[in-house]
This record gives sequence, structure tokens and C-alpha cells, in this order.
Amino acid sequence: MDFGFILSSAASEIFSPTTAAYALASLGLAVHFGYSGLLNFGQAGFMAVGAYGFAISTLTFGVPFFVGLLIAVICSVLFALVLGIPTLRLRADYLAIVTIAAAEIVRYVVTTNQLTAVTGSANGLAAFEGGFYAMNPFPEGSYVGMNNRDFFIRVVGWGLAVICCLIVWLLMRSPWGRVLKGIREDENAVRSLGKNVYAYKMQALVIGGILGALAGMVFTLPRGAVQPANYGTELTFFLWTCLLLGGMATVLGPVIGAMIFWVVLSLTQGILYGLIESGAVTWLTTVQAGQLRYILVGIALMLLMIFRPQGVFGNKKELAFA
Repeated sequence: MDFGFILSSAASEIFSPTTAAYALASLGLAVHFGYSGLLNFGQAGFMAVGAYGFAISTLTFGVPFFVGLLIAVICSVLFALVLGIPTLRLRADYLAIVTIAAAEIVRYVVTTNQLTAVTGSANGLAAFEGGFYAMNPFPEGSYVGMNNRDFFIRVVGWGLAVICCLIVWLLMRSPWGRVLKGIREDENAVRSLGKNVYAYKMQALVIGGILGALAGMVFTLPRGAVQPANYGTELTFFLWTCLLLGGMATVLGPVIGAMIFWVVLSLTQGILYGLIESGAVTWLTTVQAGQLRYILVGIALMLLMIFRPQGVFGNKKELAFA
């Protein structure tokens, strides 16, 4: 078993585009739940809306990259309004039910055979990333062991993650952010001070949804294809895992949590596959090993919740609202 290769493969996941996408989407969940107390179980839906909004506008209407980006953001805002208007005046569990159902509705709608010409049905859409890579300023060559396209998407993905982290950090230090934290702690007390709690919740839902849409674009650009199977409910729970690993009410927590999540997944997969290939483990197939790694991550998450429920960067004081 080549431990050097296993470790290098795991380390490469730290700054992969997929990790950047998970960091962005988990940061959106931090805005929703960590700072606002909004129980969103449909972040995968926001990612799908962003990815499909960009892909469809690019392929069907031939719009430039930045116009497609704007359309994806607008679609995520509309999606947040559709979810928030009927639920944000109710208890938090209603939002949880609506969001998880809405995310599944989005996934089933894009797989409808009648929409194959637009959404590609179950096969999804491909070949829409040309406008993005046309902006690549890096000439052909090797960059830290990567070609110019891989390096470019990493720079863009992590640059976007840094910018969004800075924006969220500034927002949460502002009077708006302090009101949001107050709503999380006791919305009746904030309402008694004359604040429009419903409007603040809606704004938080929209901002977190936009982060999810941007994550959906970063998630799909390296693949050059968007497929509905990638936006199932398990994606949302993976994002919650990243959030809980790093800390719910922190800015850097979701980023570090996404890094830990993908490094641990890659490391466990590499070790399990290595044990199978070396013959040390004969009772396990590679398919079973792929599922076992999620079980191991789940056990690690349970241990984390027992011994450090606030996450790696979280503060125990932030758990008072949960």
C-alpha cells in the first residue's frame, strides 16, 4: 500500500474546486442557521438552481459568462422568495420541511422528459463552460502540478470563497448582523424593539441562497456538466456535516469543515482501497468500501458532537440558541 500516494491524494483535496464549492455552500448554511436560526435542509436545491440557471442560459440563449452568472443569482433569489414567503412567519420546522421538499422538486423537474431539450433530463447538460475558460489568463503549462485550466478554476473558486467570507464577516459585524444574531437568540425580544423580523429572515435566506447558487456553479464548472443526480438530499447533509465540523456561527468554520470533510473522505477511501488491493482485507469490495467511508465519517461526526459540539472553530456560547 502506497501511503505516500494516499496522503498526497488526500492533501490535494484541501484546495480542490469541489472543496471550494462545499465551503461556499456551507457558508450559506452558516448564514441561514448559524447566524439566523433558519433550518434550511435544501441547500442542494439552491446549488442546483444556480448550476442549471447558468447552464441553461448559456446553452439555450448563448449569453456571456457574466450574464449567465447574474441569471443564476437572480434565479436563486426568486427560489428563496418562493420558499420564504409562505414559511418564514411560521416555526422553523416548517422551513425545514419546505426546503427539503423544494430541493427534491427541483431535481425531479429537471429530470422530466418533457424538458429534455432544455434541461437534458437525467443526462443533464454539458459543454457550457467555454465562456468561463475563455477568460483564463494563464498560458498553457504546468502550475504546481496542474494544467492551466485546473489552476484557473482553483484560483477562481477559492478567490470567490475568500471574497464571500469577507463579505459575510463584514455583514455579521454590522448592525444588520447583530440584529440577525438577536433574532437567532430570541426573535420575540427583537420584534419588541420594533424590528421587522420577517424582513431580516428573508434577507438572510436570500444571501445564503446566493452563496449556494455560486457554489453550484463552482461545483459544476470543473466537470463541464451539470447532472441532477449530483444534487440529491445527501449533498445537503454533507454540507451540514462540513458546517458542524467547522462551527455553526463562524465564518472560517464552514471553510475548514469542508477541507476536513474531503481530506478525511479521500484518506479513508485510499486506505480502504489500499487494504483491499494488498489482500489484507478480503471481506470487503471496493463498492462496499465507498459506502464504508461515509459510515466512518458519520462515526467521527457523532464523536465530535459528543466531545466538541461547537465544532473546530465554534464557541460554546453560540450553542445556547440550538
